[in-house]
This record gives sequence, C-alpha cells and structure tokens, in this order.
Amino acid sequence: MKILVVGGGGREHALAWKLAQSERVRKVYVAPGNGGTGSDARMENVALAAPEALAAFARANDVSYTVVGPEAPLAAGVVDVFRDQGLAIFGPTQAAAQLESSKDFAKAFMLRHGIATAAYQSFTDAEAAHAHVDAHGAPIVIKADGLAAGKGVVVAQSVDEAHAAIRHMLGDAGLGQAGARVVIEECLEGEEISFIVMCDGEHVLPLASSQDHKRLLDGDQGPNTGGMGAYSPAPLVTPVLHERILAEIIHPTLDGMRKDGNPFSGFLYAGLMVGPGADAGRSLRLLEYNCRMGDPETQPILMRLQSDLAEIFARAVQGRLDPRAARWDPRTALGVVIAAAGYPGTVRTGDAITGLPPESADCVCFHAGTRLEDGVLRSSGGRVLCVTTLGDSVTQTRDKAYAAIDRIQLDGMQFRRDIGWRALPSTHG
Repeated sequence: MKILVVGGGGREHALAWKLAQSERVRKVYVAPGNGGTGSDARMENVALAAPEALAAFARANDVSYTVVGPEAPLAAGVVDVFRDQGLAIFGPTQAAAQLESSKDFAKAFMLRHGIATAAYQSFTDAEAAHAHVDAHGAPIVIKADGLAAGKGVVVAQSVDEAHAAIRHMLGDAGLGQAGARVVIEECLEGEEISFIVMCDGEHVLPLASSQDHKRLLDGDQGPNTGGMGAYSPAPLVTPVLHERILAEIIHPTLDGMRKDGNPFSGFLYAGLMVGPGADAGRSLRLLEYNCRMGDPETQPILMRLQSDLAEIFARAVQGRLDPRAARWDPRTALGVVIAAAGYPGTVRTGDAITGLPPESADCVCFHAGTRLEDGVLRSSGGRVLCVTTLGDSVTQTRDKAYAAIDRIQLDGMQFRRDIGWRALPSTHG
C-alpha cells in the first residue's frame, strides 16, 4: 500500500518512519516533509498543503489512506474534504477538531459534559481581562483561544506577567486571530502528563503513556515551548490512574462528542494535571485537548511500538480499530529536542547541521525544522531535531541520547540536559 502523511515536523517524521517499516507499505509520501523524510529512500516529500490539492494527490497516486499529523490542516477541514471525495483519512472533522482549535469551545464542552478542569473565563475585551487578573492575582494562566503553534499559553507567575500576556494577545494582536479571544484559568498544581488515544468514532486504543518537558531550560525554568523532550512510559501513570483517565476523561469526552453530533475519530490527546497523593485519591483535571499526537511525545512512543502501525491505521479508517492491537517494548524511550538559536522567540534558520548519528535499533534522530539545500542539511525552524533512544532504564536511555547529541554540530543549538528527570526513582518513590 501507499500512505500519505500530512505535515513536516518531528511527529510526522516519526509516523512516516514507523509506517515505512511495515511489509505492507511500498511508499510513504510526506507533505511537505523535511530534510529527514527527504533523505530517506522509503519516503517521498510532496510540496503540497491545501486540502483540495492533497486530496487530488491521494486520488492520483492510489494512496490507501492518509494520516494527518499537525493541527492546522485539521482546523482547515482537510478531513472533511477527503471524506466528501470518498478518500480514507485518519483524523477528526473540522467541527470535532474545535476541541483543539478553540480553547473556549473546549472549556465549554468540558463543563457541559462534567469533565473536571480548571475554573476559567473567556475575554475579547482587554480591559475586562486585566480587571479579572487584578481580582484573582497570580499565578494565573493566560491562553490564546486559537491555534498558536505552542506559543499561546503563558503560565504567569506574577500579575505583571499576566497583564503583559494580555497586552500581547489582545492589545497588540501579537498572535493574530488566534489571540483575538483569551481564556484565563486558575493555575493548577501537580504534575502534567500526556495521555494519547486513537479513536475511530466508536473504539478506543490507548497509546503508551508519556510525559514531556515544556520549559526551555533545565529544572523546568524559562519560557514555555512546544516541548523540549519527552519519555515513555511515564511512571506516574500507574494501572489504576490509567483506568481513571479512561473512565473520567477519555470516555466522557467521546460520549460527549457523539451526543453533540460530532463523533470523534483520530488522535485524542489529553493534557492532564495530576495532583499529589495515592492513585485513587489524586485529583485529576484536564488542562487541554489536542486532536493529534504530541510532539515530542510521538517520537519515544513510536520507538516503543512493536506492532504494525500501518495495519493499526488500516483498521482505524475502516471503523474496526482493535483496542488491544498495540504491543509495547517494555523498555524506556526518551527523546531530547535540539532547538535553533533564538527559540522560542525569533528563530535563526539556515545553519548547517552535521554529525548526526546513524540510525540504529536504539537511536533515531527524527527531523523537524530541517531542509536539504544542495546536499547540505540546514535548520529551517525552531525545533530542529529530536534525538530519540531506547534503553533498559531512564538513566541508560538518557546517557545514550546525550552521547549522540554531543557529536551533533549546529551553531547556536539549544537543548536541555535533564530530560527524563521526573521519571527517575528518586522523583516517584
């Protein structure tokens, strides 16, 4: 079969990499792809982005099914276009994708269906938003309502920081239309985890647990980013907590979408805040939905997947997703993101990248913001690479990742040295 993966980041490289391992797959097209997918003989980059053009390509090239990686095409209705033309595609419709594309929609949905979340209010008027912050104080969370490429959330530790975020989003239109409405939430305490499932509208397949690192700097300091690293499994997600998440968050979400007339298919990502205490008594509240796999959680999750991903997707697009289809390597996978100079602010691109480790069974360097230019690999975005390794322990896996990173050369590159620290025994036991 031939498969089309929509997107060009590290998540899409990992999806294409795992799909290409299937004996059933002849070719994986990636639109638009990156330097990593462009240099792999099993893959072919396609310079297309518009939903109609992607659908025409899928039809002309006998693509068996399409997998959508990032959020923007989902919000643009790519799934609706494909389905209207009878083409198989894995992802939510434009209406269902509002769970991610509108924070206000998602929060109202949570309250309507009894899903535990932080208290919030939405604002389009800057003066009213500033008054709300003055009344509630800090810490407090300011979120852009729309899609902002991982830059629309500010966890303000002071009132001044909260006011600055409001001015940036509402006053200065710093995030464009995405920030024309802001959601202001109470700041929850605890540990944040990522819980991702596959859905076909009826059946649910939970993926391996994972936890990522959002802050730029070691010790969870510095500004929020799209993610500086991740690992799987997450020790915090015990079997008891796993079942609670399914019962209290995932199934009520899918039931609610069906009741609202928007049955959900695709990846559903629940960003959760887990409070302290014993499993049965821990507070569990939903921070946000994503309608896609996380990045960089995808990379370590797929490093651990032992099943045929192409077969799993084939069943999913037919409405026959098997909740028990995924088998997982019991070892730990860990990914460290290498970011470009200036990230997450004004990013410098065009720098040459050398010293990448060769792919092996326990080390893969997934590309994100890269491009091939006259045979030279160069940076083309904020998050450039995700060096992902597999090992018998968090410590061993992390050592492998940093040994590989120490050979990579990219002028001005940034990365954290403490990815996985929350998974160490001293943290959880």
